[in-house]
Formats: sequence, structure tokens, C-alpha cells
Amino acid sequence: MRLVWQLLAVVAVAFVGGQAVAAAEDMPWVQLVVGVPAAVLAVLVYRWVVGRTERRPVTELALADAPAALGRGTLIGAALFGAVVVNLLTAGYYEVDGIGSVPGAAGLVGFMAAAAVTEELLFRGVLFRITEERTGTWIALVLTGTLFGLVHLLNPDAGAWGAVAIAIEAGGMLTAAYVATRKLWLPIGLHFGWNYAAGGVFSTEVSGNDTPQGLLDSTTSGPTPLTGGDFGPEGSVYSVLFCVLATVVFMWLARRRGHVVPRGGHTAGRPGTAATLPR
Repeated sequence: MRLVWQLLAVVAVAFVGGQAVAAAEDMPWVQLVVGVPAAVLAVLVYRWVVGRTERRPVTELALADAPAALGRGTLIGAALFGAVVVNLLTAGYYEVDGIGSVPGAAGLVGFMAAAAVTEELLFRGVLFRITEERTGTWIALVLTGTLFGLVHLLNPDAGAWGAVAIAIEAGGMLTAAYVATRKLWLPIGLHFGWNYAAGGVFSTEVSGNDTPQGLLDSTTSGPTPLTGGDFGPEGSVYSVLFCVLATVVFMWLARRRGHVVPRGGHTAGRPGTAATLPR
């Protein structure tokens, strides 16, 4: 039953926050003001429901770890997407024409923060974590990563390849970041940094979601396998390559730290006991 209660709580707060952010779509400063508190509320709800249903300290969201891990994750996510843009730029598929919308960039902070937090709490914090206890790390990674990709088919300009790319990139990399640290802060930061760099800074499409213009006035054009087409650069082979490399690094760290749960699951993989695992 804990899976049901946790899903209900996180989905409910994600829905309320998403509706509030969507209602402020044409008011970027309001979107900023609404989005950040929505993200904070989601964290509080997750801590409350997991603490109540599992009767343990919610170590995966330990507040002492938040500032450094969020910062590292944001920098890594932004750097990875920056590497994608550099490749598109040098190939002549990405051009900057000037400054875009500063208010738009500000509003996207709130939008991306709410999305990154709620999606990580739902997919890594609830679905992956509980599935991993029963199936082990690798099977849970594949199952929840696939589901994460399929959910993105609901976006306006999504397609089959976009869903596959998201499953490989985000489903793999973000889950691996959680496994490596047994904390949710790093994948939250990664998710936010990647998405905000994509939409808020470089003004590219994010997951085929009709993303508003960010800081730069830019144009992306060229072969769909390299640019991602209407789905955005997340559908680019560059994105898949860089995120797969990051996934390999995170899973190497996870194995080195003894964080990989064997097939069939094991209680040592649970966040409440992760601190006792060998590093």
C-alpha cells in the first residue's frame, strides 16, 4: 500500500503545481513565483508521505545534502546540454541572433524547477526506488526508464524516437545519478540544469513541449537525427551519446560504492540503509 499512497500524494501535488504553473503561462514573473514554491511543496509532501508510510528517516532527501548536490547536478546538466549545443553550433545547425526574452528565461526557472522536482520524486523517488527493492537495480532502471520515455509521448510534438531518446537519456542518466548517490538531490539538479539550459538559456525546444523563448534568440535547423527536429535537441544523437556516457560514469560510481542492488532485490538497496554500504 505504501506505493499507492506515495504515488497518490506525489501525483496530487504534481497536478496542483502543474496547473498553477500552466495558469501563469503568459505571465513569466508569476510563473517564477508560483513554480519555485510548487517545487518546495512537492519535496515537503514526499518527505511527509514516505516518512509516514515507511517509518524511517527520508535520507534520500536529507536537507543537509541539498545545496551542494543541487548545485553539482545543475552544473553537470547544463554542461552536458551545452556540449550538445556546441556540436550543433560548430556543425552550423544552431545560430544565435541576439537576446531573446529575459522575462521568459525567468519564468522558465519556475516551470523547470517544478517539473524537475515532481518528476524526480515520482519516477526516481517512488517508482524506481520501490521497484528496485523487488527486481534489483538494472531491471528497475530499464522498466522505469521506459515508462519515463513513454510518458513523454503525451507532449505536443513528441514521437516514437523522442520517447526512446528520453528513455535512454533521462531514464538512464537520472536513475544512475540516484543510484550512485542514493540521494534525489543530484538527479533533481541534473534534470533542472539540463532542461533550463535547453529552454531557459539556449531557447531550444524541450521534449516537444512547445517551450517558450528563453534568454537567447536562436534558430535550430538541420537533419533531424542531429537536431532532434520538432522534439528538440533531446532527440539528437548528440544528446543520446553524452547522456549514455554520463550514465556509464554514474553506474561505475554506483558499483564502486556498493549501491547496485542484485537481481531479485535486497534490503541493502533501500535509502534508509544506504549509508552503511561500503564506499
